[in-house]
Amino acid sequence: MRSFYDSKYLKGDITGGLVAGVVALPLALAFGVQSGLGAIAGLYGAIAVGILAALFGGTNTQASGPTGPMTVVSAALVANAIDVAGSLQDAMGIILLSFLVGGALQIIFGLINIAGYIKYFPYPVISGFMSGVGLIIVILQLFPFVGLDSPKSTLKVIMDLPRLFGELNWQAFVLGVLTVIIYYVFPKITKAVPSALVALITVSIFAFFIQWNVPIIGEIPSGLPSLRLEGLFSVDSSAYFLVLEYGMVLAVLGSIDSLLTSVIADNMTKTKHNSNRELIGQGIGNMASALIGGIPGAGATKGTVVNINNGGKTKLSGTLHGAFLLAVLLGLSSLATYIPLAVLAGILIPIGFKIIDKKGLKHLRTVPRADAIVLLIVLFWTTFGSLVHAVSIGVTLAALLFMKRSSDIGEEGMRVGTLAGFDGEKPWDDEGDFFKRYQNNVYIKHLYGPLFFGFTSHFKEEVKKINEDIKVLIIRMDRVPYMDQSGLYALEYAILELSQKEIKVVLTGLQKQPQHLLMSIDIIPDLVPEQQIFGHIKDSFPWVSQTLRS
Repeated sequence: MRSFYDSKYLKGDITGGLVAGVVALPLALAFGVQSGLGAIAGLYGAIAVGILAALFGGTNTQASGPTGPMTVVSAALVANAIDVAGSLQDAMGIILLSFLVGGALQIIFGLINIAGYIKYFPYPVISGFMSGVGLIIVILQLFPFVGLDSPKSTLKVIMDLPRLFGELNWQAFVLGVLTVIIYYVFPKITKAVPSALVALITVSIFAFFIQWNVPIIGEIPSGLPSLRLEGLFSVDSSAYFLVLEYGMVLAVLGSIDSLLTSVIADNMTKTKHNSNRELIGQGIGNMASALIGGIPGAGATKGTVVNINNGGKTKLSGTLHGAFLLAVLLGLSSLATYIPLAVLAGILIPIGFKIIDKKGLKHLRTVPRADAIVLLIVLFWTTFGSLVHAVSIGVTLAALLFMKRSSDIGEEGMRVGTLAGFDGEKPWDDEGDFFKRYQNNVYIKHLYGPLFFGFTSHFKEEVKKINEDIKVLIIRMDRVPYMDQSGLYALEYAILELSQKEIKVVLTGLQKQPQHLLMSIDIIPDLVPEQQIFGHIKDSFPWVSQTLRS
């Protein structure tokens, strides 16, 4: 039994899993309502994905369930399916089949190692998409926040804004404002209990006892969910394209969302997840969720971080997170009937703002113009256009712009190569004697050609492999004529990772464009002081020698 599970992790797994479940409860209900399928669909999805993705996934501490990005895509699918079928009831076959196909595609992704390619998505595309998703959540919750039915698209919300002020339900608005205040203020008192849960319970009880006339969730089924197979086999062939289109988007987005969270978990636990297995686990969870009428999910960053911080170490923690939600469904679901929709909106609006990538937006003026353009196009296309097309358009633009820049570099007579690995690099001629003297404590990293989104994932992985005996890393950038936003943030990540290991970073041979970028977001001098920047590698040798002696 000990080889299967080490009991020393039991206490931490139970604590981490239960706290993650408590955090997930209000979000599951809120995301269910946001999707258009009702609170129960969010709870079903949180249970199925939470339990099965933990059991079959490749990240020991992952807590999975409905997330903002997946819910926004699900809501768009629901709206389009209703347009095709005429009503929600008639559209359920299309909706659930799309969820099922999305999960099946994730399993296929895992089996054929698609995870190895997903990591090459350019940063501006992911940033623009995530910021767009955050804006969608905020915009679509404006009307529920004041007690009104919301239009189904962001454009219709903007066009219907006069009604927001003319028909405002002041009682619902007060409840929404109270929820937001508690959400932000309660963590300043204590972080022992999730503020979203405190806001949900406190304001809902207040609304129940004062009997204000505000829209509520309404009846929620109790007991174990039943299989929803009736509509899956009666989908009209004319809807198959919609099914495949949204199934693919859910699969790709769910994979990116989950793998990003897995990387965060790795950094916190100093472990290494299995990307392909993670996608298979997420796919199994999403397929099961579809079969019981739940919305799809992915690795939830907040739940995963909470799980780890509270002692979660193994797959049992993620499984217990889902099992806790199942217990809530079986015992307390009837109480959720009275939760005001304005309270859920008050929880979702801050979450929407958190999803917006403030770092990427903050640096729009300083990153390469092409990256800024791609980010903004993806952001606005996601927010006001088609979620399905936003990512593909962004990736295409990023690739085209990079090819244009590579062509320009070639015309300037600069060599475009690949990044070398950290193992087996031979010293250049001007490093020979110094390398022999300090090879046990100093590593010299040679970079070749532009540092762009195609190489950044490899670069970050290589940085993690640096020997613990190394005290100084010299990064030679003599042959790096250009750096894009993805490359910029990859270098920032690498320097931060090295600083945690107390390894000093020296940059040599910086060319004009990379140096301007590094200074524009304060990597120089905040992370790499100016005294650690040298025009030529030979100029750095005295400083490195003195640093090693001190």
